[in-house]
Amino acid sequence: MSESSQNQSAYGVDAPTFWQRILPETILGLASLLFFMSIAAAFSGAALFAYYRFELDETRERVVKVESSIAEQVEAGTQIIERDTAEATAEIDALLDELEQFAASGQTLDELIEGVGESVFLVSTLDENGQASVGTAFVLFSDSERSFLVTSYTTVRAATASPGPALTVRNDGSEISVSLSSWDPARDLALLVAEDAPNLPPIEVADASAISTGDRLFAVSGLGGEGTSIVQGTVTDVAANAIAHDVPVGIQFQGGPMLTSSGQLIAISSRAYAPLGFAPDAVFFGIPVREACVEIVQCPASLTG
Repeated sequence: MSESSQNQSAYGVDAPTFWQRILPETILGLASLLFFMSIAAAFSGAALFAYYRFELDETRERVVKVESSIAEQVEAGTQIIERDTAEATAEIDALLDELEQFAASGQTLDELIEGVGESVFLVSTLDENGQASVGTAFVLFSDSERSFLVTSYTTVRAATASPGPALTVRNDGSEISVSLSSWDPARDLALLVAEDAPNLPPIEVADASAISTGDRLFAVSGLGGEGTSIVQGTVTDVAANAIAHDVPVGIQFQGGPMLTSSGQLIAISSRAYAPLGFAPDAVFFGIPVREACVEIVQCPASLTG
């Protein structure tokens, strides 16, 4: 049997092909096919839309989370920066305070002198051998009747005898009359009273805790080209009865005020005070103000409180 005869049916009609078997032959069938294809396409589109909508929502959620995380990180970073800035500022301020303590400029020294200039006096007299003896005195306190000045016993030692040499006390060329009232050789202190010069400006006294080892210390003399002079050094030790320091205390500074960096009175200069029982060499000892208030004069409560 030939191939063409095999494709014919028993009735002599050709057998349908594959596409003829799956595709409808009538208009109604074609319409039905198109209808179901459109429904399938609709479902496919809906499924794709749902999928992409889901992906879009997921993406938005991730973006929101990232934005929130970034905002939190920015806020945390800002707080860290602010904290570090505050710490750095505090550290810089501390360093500046130390710099002020250890490197007083000419302007600072001028300000210190200006602050105590009216309270510091040059003391001149004679020693036991008739030689000139000089030092410095300063106003510790005063009232409407008189003023009280502290100086070094070493400077006025000869004047403690009777009869003794005269005392001359001057400030920027102006002399005041004083009398030697009391003294303490062990502490190298002497008290001068100015009966004819009431209400002289005293130097503000610092609290005893206002100075510590390593702080800057300033000694003022009543002798200088402009009436006063000043030198500076460092505190090497602090005790109840002495302040050890390396300020170069010359003869003209003995008995004068020793100031903190803020210009307050903390001690009295001396070249002879020896709280340890031996003469000082390179290191001198400042006499705390309270020692004067205990030994040579009864100070107001404002100085001893």
